[in-house]
Amino acid sequence: MSASATPPPRGLPPLHPDALAHGARVAAHLAECVQAAGGWLPFDAYMREALYAPGLGYYAAGSAKLDAGDVRAPAGDFTTAPELTPLFGHTLARQIAEVLDRSGANRVLEFGAGSGALARSVLDALRAEGRSIRYDILEVSADLRARQQTALAAHGDAVQWLDALPSGFQGCVIANEVLDAMPARRAGWNGEGAVLEYGVVLGAAAAADAPAFAWDARPADATLREALAERMPALPGYVTEINLQAEAWVRDLGTWLTRGAAILIDYGFPRHEFYHPQRAEGTLMCHLRHHAHPDPFVAPGLQDITAHVDFTAMADAALAGGLDVLGYTSQARFLGNAGLLTLLSQADATDVRAHAARLAPVQRLLSEAEMGELFKVLAVGRDIDPPLLGFLRGDRRGAL
Repeated sequence: MSASATPPPRGLPPLHPDALAHGARVAAHLAECVQAAGGWLPFDAYMREALYAPGLGYYAAGSAKLDAGDVRAPAGDFTTAPELTPLFGHTLARQIAEVLDRSGANRVLEFGAGSGALARSVLDALRAEGRSIRYDILEVSADLRARQQTALAAHGDAVQWLDALPSGFQGCVIANEVLDAMPARRAGWNGEGAVLEYGVVLGAAAAADAPAFAWDARPADATLREALAERMPALPGYVTEINLQAEAWVRDLGTWLTRGAAILIDYGFPRHEFYHPQRAEGTLMCHLRHHAHPDPFVAPGLQDITAHVDFTAMADAALAGGLDVLGYTSQARFLGNAGLLTLLSQADATDVRAHAARLAPVQRLLSEAEMGELFKVLAVGRDIDPPLLGFLRGDRRGAL
């Protein structure tokens, strides 16, 4: 299939010259990767380099990624729930406490801790209960790790940064918006019902000093063919993502999570919704200075690249790894079950302006039109009997 390029999205913000210079270095690196691969680079390899190439990738270089929660003048490229309000972390801490009690442990392990806002709010809530815990963080971004160390300095030695997975772990694992940033393969069906894999080539407008990129499809290998065929019927022209790396990550939890639970929070759908016929262009989404768009070739290294999560695949991977699926529901239902509104009601409401400022982000977390329904929570674990607090009502495991 011939290469295809799309015009860049409209309305993207102007970038600082230093950012543009960095983006040019990342683009040059990606062009070298394409050439080294013989002129066609699988999309998951492109995504991995654009996000994680040492010293260059979006998560490996020193650019601002997360805003500070001020909607009046947001910085960074996107806002996550912990940046909106500490009540998100305080509520999650209630579920964490239950897991720790049931597993007889005092350890929490967070993957991809971002700005450190979630860790700080969880630790504050657990300490307020008189709990003494160890909070481990595994972070691939040196830039974010430095920010976390500053944000969490008040908690001293209770917080430790790991450089590798533990060989064995008992306690509670947290991954908030981690799975969506794992490099995904891009696949689809042609008019004859054959499975194609979409990769990246140098575009017709590419130049040595300004490489451009375009999509190009090739017949998929057996692994990808089988993975797509078992998830959906052949739909000519349909394009989607399959995140085999994220599935492997969840499956591998079973090799080191000896007792406890992992709470996975992300945007996505169960399989029958993920591969819906109307979602024919996939779920690929990029974030640049709070502008969301679907073009991964714009500003490489300067924007986040994500794909929604197939939660059925994640649940199947957990089962394949010897873990139990303990619960699955929407973020709104999870936070409601875990007591978010109770915590909100305990705040002083006499200052109307301050209370309104507390209420606005809570509405965003819970609203079906914003984060409440798009974001889901999946809990998997070992030697922990359901139901868990966050899934007491509205558990959707039957929909996976």
